[in-house]
Formats: sequence, C-alpha cells, structure tokens
Amino acid sequence: MFDTLQFFLLAFAIGLTGALAPGPTLVATINASVAGGWTAGPKVTLGHMLTELVILLVIVAGLATVALQYTTAIGVIGGLALVAFGVLTVAGSRTATLAGAGAGTGKAFANPYLAGFVTSVANPYFWIWWLSVGSAMVIAGLAGGLILACVFMAGHWCADLGWYTVVSTGIAKGKTLLSDRTYRGIMAACGCFLVLFGAYYLARVIIP
Repeated sequence: MFDTLQFFLLAFAIGLTGALAPGPTLVATINASVAGGWTAGPKVTLGHMLTELVILLVIVAGLATVALQYTTAIGVIGGLALVAFGVLTVAGSRTATLAGAGAGTGKAFANPYLAGFVTSVANPYFWIWWLSVGSAMVIAGLAGGLILACVFMAGHWCADLGWYTVVSTGIAKGKTLLSDRTYRGIMAACGCFLVLFGAYYLARVIIP
C-alpha cells in the first residue's frame, strides 16, 4: 500500500498533527523551556517517545498477532478516527494559541524527561489516538514488514521532536517563533489533511 518514503512522510504529517494539538505535553515543554532553554523540547520529547516505544513493542510482540486477523475492522476504526481528529483539529484551530499556554500550570516536574513521560501517560487523547489511529497505522506497516512499522515510528518521532524543539527554542528566546495566526493556520491545514487522508484510508480499506 505504501513504499518506505511515502510511509515516512505520512507518519510525519500525522505525527505533526498530534504534536500541534494543545495538551499537557505542549504545556510541559513551555514550562520546562523557561528555565531549561531550547534543549527542554528534545528532552520532553524523549520522555514522550519512551511511552510510545513501549506501546510499539506491545503491538509488535503480541497485539499485532491477534489484530492482523481483524485488519479491516481496525482499518475502518482508524480511518474514522483520522476523520474525527481532523475535524476536531480544524475546530480547535480557531482559538488555539501558544502565548500563555502554560500559564498557571506551574512547574509540575523539574525533570523534562519525566514531564514528557507522565504528561503522555496521563493524557486521555494520547491513549485514544494510539488505540485507534496509531495502532491501525503500525499494523498497516507490519503488513509490509517490521522495518515499515519502524519507519512509521521514525516519521512520527521526527514530527514530535521537530515541533517541540521549535516551541522550546522560541520560548527560550523570550518569544514564540510562530504567531498565533500562523499556528492556527498550520493546525487547520493539518486538520484538513487528516480528514482527506482518513477518507482516502477508509476507501482503500473498504474497497481494496
């Protein structure tokens, strides 16, 4: 269904959409960047990646064996979830803001690695995404071999690392690198992409 480069770029685009969405991990990055400088973004991302690595290992080690028997159902759920997340992303882009995103949250974690890990585990959106879109895409990758599944994770992590590094660098310099208007535009574009790809993915699953 996908070649290696296509799957990497697809994973990057889908991962960027998730990373852009305001949430506890973004807040943790902003808070950590105030005191820790631009390196806070990569550190928070590594904590976040640890959580996802465990999920990947669970999918590869056991869940995939069972799930491959239900690839059509999982594909439909994943496609519908992509469309739903896309619609929510477009809707959220109307009022999204980076300025003050961490206001009033305090420094819940002194260690940015721990902050990335805990804010991921404690985020319901994170689990919903992985139980629908994430697992469906990894299993789609596994259908082409373990390497393709790893390529998906690499693209996904590059998106996380790139975005949170941009945020932490901007905060460390005393300003955001993106205006709220630009941020909202990127979110809206990513949301539209998710809706379109979700529809395409559903069509490919239902009509092979």
